[in-house]
Amino acid sequence: MSYINEPGDKELMLRYRDGSADAFATLYARHKAALYRFMLRSCESKAVAEELYQDVWVNVINARAKYKATAKFSTWLYCIANNRLVDHYRKQGKWDEYLVDDDSEHCAVAASFEQPEQQADINQQIERLMHCLKQLPPPQRQVFLLKEEAGLALDAIAASIGAGREAVKSRMRYALVKLRLCMGGEH
Repeated sequence: MSYINEPGDKELMLRYRDGSADAFATLYARHKAALYRFMLRSCESKAVAEELYQDVWVNVINARAKYKATAKFSTWLYCIANNRLVDHYRKQGKWDEYLVDDDSEHCAVAASFEQPEQQADINQQIERLMHCLKQLPPPQRQVFLLKEEAGLALDAIAASIGAGREAVKSRMRYALVKLRLCMGGEH
């Protein structure tokens, strides 16, 4: 959430580059949850996701001296995250598998409601959505998660993953159609 008097991400990263640890703490607080969810849903296990998540932040720290505000900070951050995922799967010799199959770990989110029936219904919907996300081809899942979890616009997603805007739009469209069908909705 952004407030009128709060500095933007680019400004915070420039301050961090210039030595402000507080600026980094603010950036980390703003982006940690969405980045973690993205990594968790992109990996074969929670342990791998956590390791890669930490690596992304280490890469941000190591790259701070060279940071230039040429793109949105979130675009830059998810570009680092995507590159870390690619490196991981290439080193594991699973890049081709990753492009075809999804082994991402289930992540249950518990909702807190007063009505147990309502909570059970929401938990079932979450379970179903996680199942449906696993069914998506990784390129479609990646685009969907970058939009929904990270809140990136299509142009920022394209820049983050090194794909064209039209390819990103197409992947998003196919992902949404497949998710609707899987969730039991109409096409």
